[in-house]
Amino acid sequence: MNEAIEGVCRLPEVVRLTGYSRSSIYNLEREGKFPPRLKLGERAVGWRRSDLQAWIANRPTASQTA
Repeated sequence: MNEAIEGVCRLPEVVRLTGYSRSSIYNLEREGKFPPRLKLGERAVGWRRSDLQAWIANRPTASQTA
């Protein structure tokens, strides 16, 4: 599936980038711990690539949590 808007990631790419499952992504989003979705159409959502990159960059690594 092509990105409808440059700089927007659809769910399969978000899963690949984060390593999280669909349900984990939606749970984190609901808890305010993940970037919010953008409504792209009636039945389509996506996430800003820049928001995802910032979120990934700010996640603690295993060495930081130990």
